[in-house]
Amino acid sequence: MILEVATLDVKTGLEPEFELAFIKAQKIISSMPGYVSHQLQKCIEKQNRYILLVNWQTLEDHTVGFRESPEYQEWRSLLHHFYNPFPEVEHYQSIDKNENTHGVV
Repeated sequence: MILEVATLDVKTGLEPEFELAFIKAQKIISSMPGYVSHQLQKCIEKQNRYILLVNWQTLEDHTVGFRESPEYQEWRSLLHHFYNPFPEVEHYQSIDKNENTHGVV
């Protein structure tokens, strides 16, 4: 499983509108092939910062299946105008705890 992590800085004052738009947008992402789950969290220290965590079955489910889909265009139109700067998106994978990859016992 792949974890997509996006740091979302919403233009100040638009947070309530963003949250309403996200309610619609989450229906889009949750319907995509390879989607597993997601969370949107709001930062306590910076009121306009959010973090979006999305679990995908594979990296390609996000980078190709979602981002190259017509549904992504709808996602973009709902959300992308709220961001400044544009979000940084990274992908993470779990480390097998049974495998000792760093020589630590």
